[in-house]
Formats: sequence, C-alpha cells, structure tokens
Amino acid sequence: MKSQRDDTAKTRSRLLAAAGEIFAEKGFRDATIAEISLKAGTNVAAVNYHFGSKKALYSEAWRHAFAQSIQAHPPDGGVAADETPEERLRGQVTALLQRIADENNREFRFLQREFTNPTGLLKEVMREEIRPLQQRTEKLVRELLGPQVSETDVLFCEVGIISQCINPTVIRSRSKEDREIHDGQKKIDDIDAYARHVVTFSLAGIAAVRAATEARREGRKTKTSGKGKRP
Repeated sequence: MKSQRDDTAKTRSRLLAAAGEIFAEKGFRDATIAEISLKAGTNVAAVNYHFGSKKALYSEAWRHAFAQSIQAHPPDGGVAADETPEERLRGQVTALLQRIADENNREFRFLQREFTNPTGLLKEVMREEIRPLQQRTEKLVRELLGPQVSETDVLFCEVGIISQCINPTVIRSRSKEDREIHDGQKKIDDIDAYARHVVTFSLAGIAAVRAATEARREGRKTKTSGKGKRP
C-alpha cells in the first residue's frame, strides 16, 4: 500500500515538473496535455486523475513553481526578524531579485506569459500565495514611514520598491521567443549590487515621504495652536 502511495506521489510530482516547464515555455493555450504527459512519462488519464483538468494543472503547476522558488530564495533573504528595518528591506529586496533572476525559476516565466496572453486562471492562486509576501513588505514600509503615514503613501512606496525589481533588465531570457522580445535590452548581471542600489534609492524616497508627512503634521499643529490667540 505504501509503495502504491509513493508511486502516486511521484507521478503527481513528475506531472507538475513537466507541466511547469512546458507551460512556462509555451503558455497555457499552446501547451497540450499529451505533450506534458509524454514528458512526465505518464498517460493522459493521469492528468485527469490527479488534477481533473488542464486548467487545474496549470494553476497547480504555477503554485508548485512558486513553492520551489520560495524554498530556493526565502523571502527574508536570510536576515533575522530582529534586525533593523533597513536590513530587513535589504533582505527582502535581495531575495526577490534573486528569485526573478534565477534561470531555473519558472514562476516568473508563467507570469510573463500571463501578461502577454492573459488567461485569468492564476488570479486566485496568486492571491493566496503572493498576498502574504505583499503584506510582509507593506508592514516593513509602514514601519520605515512612521506612525503618521497614510495608507496611500504605504501603497505608493511598496509599489515603487517592487516595480524596481520586476523589470525586464533583471529577468533572464531562456527561450528563443523571450530572447527576441528582450533583444537589445541591457541586462543587470550583478544582482547583489543592484539590490543595494534599490534599497538605497528606496530608503531615500521613504525618508523624503516621512519628512513631508511629519512637516504637514507639524504645520497643522501650529495652525491649530494659533487659533484663538489674539494679535
């Protein structure tokens, strides 16, 4: 019985690996169950047995690729939770950039395909898996901005940081199609150096936003305290 369960788990794992590779290379619409089954060394019926449909296999293959990516590059970047917020931001940015630049990472190749040829099939699974990472970054940005920060400023700063990371100059081109799309674009090869730049640039921006927020608050306090006083 145990051997049968092991075989079942191995078959599922092979299907996820094969699907991840083919979906990342071809996208959802151009990939076929027959091709995935052949690469996994299984039959087409195995896909239906383990996943029920091509759509379900697609979302589970992305989830599997995401889990592998997170395991290879933990979101904290190896920085302890009791470190300064600046150091923790460095760890998060470095980890994200390393995930994106990793040539073995299929997670972002899925997303590239979704951006160019959307299916809408990954919305729910991405929300489940990515939202906790966004919340981690939002919490750190809020800590850096100070207690008086607005939610809009938190959002803008968080988006600014992530946008510097999710950039074609960081993503490695694997397939012929990818290379043609990004042909002629400059590439960033020193990921650690770029991570330091992103952190330095972002911290300067966050400091400016925090200073502006505090200045506005002090201005309001001055106006309030001046009310009712006779000239």
